[in-house]
Amino acid sequence: MATTNPLQFLQQVRSEVSKVVWPTRRELITTTTMVFAMAVLAAVFFFIVDWTIRQGLQFVLGTFG
Repeated sequence: MATTNPLQFLQQVRSEVSKVVWPTRRELITTTTMVFAMAVLAAVFFFIVDWTIRQGLQFVLGTFG
């Protein structure tokens, strides 16, 4: 395995970091908003599914239990 001296390593890291394309403030706000919106939609969806299953089980257990 080839060893790299620490100075070369830091130069390579700096070179790679300079290649990173950072998002603009607008892109950051837009994607953050979308993540929160999707999280809320998923939470509402699973709440409705859970509530429906719970109501169905209560009906079945109340009728036959």
